Amino acid sequence: MDSSEIRKKFLKFFESRGHTVVPSSSLIPDDPSVLLTTAGMQQFKPYLTGEADPVKVFKNRNVFSIQKSFRTTDIDEVGDTSHLTFFEMVGNFSFGGYFKERAIPLSFEFLASVDGLGLNPEKFFITAFKGDEEVSRDDEAIRLWQEQFAKVGMKAEIGERIFLYGREKNWWEAGPGPAGPDAEMFYDFGTPHDTKFGLTCHPNCNCGRFVEIGNDVFVQYNKTEEGKYQPLSQKAVDNGRGFERLVMVMQGKNNIFETDLFTPVTKLLSTNMPEWSKRIIADHARGIVFLIADGVRPSNKDQGYILRRLMRRTIPHLEEHQYFETIEPGRSIPIDKSLEDIAKVVIDQYGKIDQYQYLLDKREEILTTIRSEDERFAVVYRNGKKFLERLIVSARQDNTYRLTGDDVFNLVSTYGFSIEWIKDIAKTEAVGLDLDGFEMAFRRHQEISRAGVEKKFGGHGLLLDTGELKAGNQEELKIVTRLHTATHLLNAALHKVLGGGVDQRGSDITPERTRFDFLFARKLTGEELKKIEDLVNEAVQKDFRVTIQEMPLDEAKKSGAFFFYKGHYPEYVKVYTVGDEHGAFSKELCGGPHVTHTGEIGYFRIQKEESSSAGVRRIRAVVEGDIL
Repeated sequence: MDSSEIRKKFLKFFESRGHTVVPSSSLIPDDPSVLLTTAGMQQFKPYLTGEADPVKVFKNRNVFSIQKSFRTTDIDEVGDTSHLTFFEMVGNFSFGGYFKERAIPLSFEFLASVDGLGLNPEKFFITAFKGDEEVSRDDEAIRLWQEQFAKVGMKAEIGERIFLYGREKNWWEAGPGPAGPDAEMFYDFGTPHDTKFGLTCHPNCNCGRFVEIGNDVFVQYNKTEEGKYQPLSQKAVDNGRGFERLVMVMQGKNNIFETDLFTPVTKLLSTNMPEWSKRIIADHARGIVFLIADGVRPSNKDQGYILRRLMRRTIPHLEEHQYFETIEPGRSIPIDKSLEDIAKVVIDQYGKIDQYQYLLDKREEILTTIRSEDERFAVVYRNGKKFLERLIVSARQDNTYRLTGDDVFNLVSTYGFSIEWIKDIAKTEAVGLDLDGFEMAFRRHQEISRAGVEKKFGGHGLLLDTGELKAGNQEELKIVTRLHTATHLLNAALHKVLGGGVDQRGSDITPERTRFDFLFARKLTGEELKKIEDLVNEAVQKDFRVTIQEMPLDEAKKSGAFFFYKGHYPEYVKVYTVGDEHGAFSKELCGGPHVTHTGEIGYFRIQKEESSSAGVRRIRAVVEGDIL
């Protein structure tokens, strides 16, 4: 069964059992405490905590989704047969709709029934919470799983079919708040047990015999600040399954990279390329495509750093191994395969899936971003590799067989190499790295950078997403207020001239100027800049009124108001609108302050347009004199 059929099976199964399908949320979560979306439950956290009502939003307490997810902790592990960065979680959730008595039969039916995946129950093994001094054993889950096996004539004795573990394996919590036991489902591949992993085999053994294919989390307690567990009045279920693992099981593979989720890419790569290189490329290419499609651009911080790290970890593997295409028996020619070529395959593959068709619309945006970073890094890579080769020769000649911390930092800061790639090369060349020295050099660099920033900006700055204003006196406050409203007009004008996809990526306002960073893949033309400037000044000349409304955050976003994608907003927000009875010129979430009419701004002039980082442009502008 191909992966597209497995998707359809999942959707049809839970829809027919009274669940509402919820589209995948972005890889960039609304929660500022989390860098990337890591699980299916993430978008449903407000319903889990009771902050939001699922019935009002979904008309149902029972929902399901196929959620695109990303975990940075596994980046260094990618290359083996099981670890991934980007993956999909197929999950069903209930917030007060049903609990264990229905959740466990649903899990069993999905895996074993004809209208589910139709897997052999004899291959299933279950784990459950064994209890401790604070919370008792999960006897209800044990009983319900035994009943499921009994339906197909199987016994499920503890220690034979059902295994019990403590909190380290079968308990979920995240500090004070919702908590509860979980029951995990494992599939037995029948691989002979390797005694180096222990005398006896069991589901959580690492010998490779068992693979987890599902996890029911039963959220039934509230953990207090004092560490006590109190029963929740409204319980919840979170069942998550790794889609790639389900496909691996359904297609009879022992390696996720042998499934049809990855073979379109791996078949494109050179036959003489090491398998671990193919796996890194196949995994990272998916993450790169989906991160860019969700608005991330390569940079040196936050999600942008993760994207750049993926790209710069992938490109060397492609550079080192050419693909040879056979043109006639006994004769082949080298063909370079770029990251852009790989990305095209991923876009075409996933663009056929209903929920990912937006990748086709963003195709050029994705490829342009990759091309730009690839071109930038290719030259740096070749020069840096020569420098690294000289360092390795020198380390061998002086018998240290070790690169200094400053050398490693130079490779990272000057040539943009990831520390992970340097480790890979050093391991291959049998030389060591002074990583402690690297950390010291890195910290020195940070301290110098911070000192430079404080001197450059002198304490001025405006945080547009919070409304916090730093100005030396009332006169400066008036100037930055005019510039602040002008920045809203600039944001609106950019969207009108350049279209969608020019989301704000940062801003800074001082009494001297406004600086605005936004997503865009190329340099703006003189004609485009003139149109943008004219639109802002036209809005100033019309002396539009600036109004403010307070409303729920969700309502504000649905109204079409612009918002800073990394902003941390409260439940109720202020929306500033610039316009008249004929419509809004600008509408944006903001904390203020602003002028009351645009005529107060003065003449708006763009001083400079330049690159801020890969895929991000920067405009500097000022306001001068008065128009009205």
